[in-house]
Amino acid sequence: MTYPDPTYFGDKGEINATYRPAGHEPDLTYRSGNTVHYLATGASTNGQFGLYRWEMGPEPSGPGQHFHRSISESFFILAGTVRIYDGARWIDTEQGDFVHVPEGGIHAFRNESGEPASMLLHFAPGAPREGYFEGLAEFAASGGASDEELAAFYLRHDTFWL
Repeated sequence: MTYPDPTYFGDKGEINATYRPAGHEPDLTYRSGNTVHYLATGASTNGQFGLYRWEMGPEPSGPGQHFHRSISESFFILAGTVRIYDGARWIDTEQGDFVHVPEGGIHAFRNESGEPASMLLHFAPGAPREGYFEGLAEFAASGGASDEELAAFYLRHDTFWL
């Protein structure tokens, strides 16, 4: 492996860091009470990655088995216990555990602990996952969508269910 080709060609560097304090309000709250914090979107990282803090309440929640064709997904557990499916088995992950799923890798996650849990979700490259998260919330708030609408939505957001 080598470093990628440079994308910055200046001589003095730039002042361009972003800061988001820990107490910042979530960007999205689901009807279930789960929240999502958009720490770094694909748009803010020039498509390099997306990083989101996912906070789950004590009620069971999380997506079923699926895969992505164009993005990898990684999980870093911040608090609680999150069950993550690695394509072969369910793993009860805990604070500090990390799981990486390359493109095409079957995965899922669920909080079944009865306690709150939180994790970081990292997507590379930086696809617009916030559109996916917001679309799911809109479907839930509106009472659902047709099978055709859901199929088009999942295809647009590189999500293939098993």
